[in-house]
Amino acid sequence: MTYEKLPRVYLFGTGGTISFVGESRTDFANYSYHGRQLTIQEMLARVPEAETLAEVLPEQVINVGSTEVYPEHWITLANRINEQFASDESAAGVAVTHGTATLEETAYFLNLTVRDRRPVAVTGAMRPPSAMGTDADNNLLDAIRVAASPNSTGRGAVVVLNNEIQSARDVTKTDSYRVETFQSGHMGFLGYSDSDGAVTYYRQPDRRHTADSEFDVSSVAELPQVDIAYAYAGVGGTVVDALVDAGVKGIVAAGLGSGGSPSPFMAALRRAVTAGVPVVISTHVGTGRVLQTRRFTEDGYIVADNLHPKKARILLMLGLTVTSEPAELQRMMLEY
Repeated sequence: MTYEKLPRVYLFGTGGTISFVGESRTDFANYSYHGRQLTIQEMLARVPEAETLAEVLPEQVINVGSTEVYPEHWITLANRINEQFASDESAAGVAVTHGTATLEETAYFLNLTVRDRRPVAVTGAMRPPSAMGTDADNNLLDAIRVAASPNSTGRGAVVVLNNEIQSARDVTKTDSYRVETFQSGHMGFLGYSDSDGAVTYYRQPDRRHTADSEFDVSSVAELPQVDIAYAYAGVGGTVVDALVDAGVKGIVAAGLGSGGSPSPFMAALRRAVTAGVPVVISTHVGTGRVLQTRRFTEDGYIVADNLHPKKARILLMLGLTVTSEPAELQRMMLEY
């Protein structure tokens, strides 16, 4: 009798709700208070069903809440994944556990910096493993299944929760507590990791990612400082001017509507451009493009297309490791 060899999946743990241990089964809010966390090995032991899907090799990269994940952690994780792919050509893919507050940011960074077509599936949980009705175990199992599936190849980094597979570029957290929090707006999710065990896709991300990316962080110790300035009715230019004075290397304006904002705010953005600070105009309405209008072009702004402000910030940070030329940064915003 012959046995089919299981695909090999590397499982990297970073912490978050999916790892926290609360005081009781009804602790849905204060579970991080005492800082008790499962290791990635302990999390994997909770789902022995994973042994039927893949040969899973766990490794704890960090173990923190997602509010304590910083750009240096992104670099560490991306380099670790690239190293693992380079050293194991037979590996099927990588799964990553992560807290949900910054999960979409880490996933998009990996989408731009993992230099391989093999899948990277990022997952988390909205209810800790110690709580009744936890989604931690099922999400972990689904992420391993997605990372092991050849159907996931070439789709970039993906986010896997609630049986749904989302593109790292498009997805965002939309609710503070509900398990269906991760949504992709008008773009829609990519497919399902479903109850019949299938990994089924319905579309292919078209923007540049992973193996087609021009970004290499293998020798990057620190990313350029880029901050987001949030627009609202009556906002002035105080925050933008302060960011320029603080020496930031770039600013993303989370604008109103289609990107425009009150005139004092826009005047401060023009002063930033004059001072040599690249300014990307995005919108915080949730969906839709920011267009290269005549006014934005004449004032020297870069537009974010339909990237959310947090995603535009990540792309600008990486872009600034390559160039400071506004035309090139604009090209990147439209290609990734």
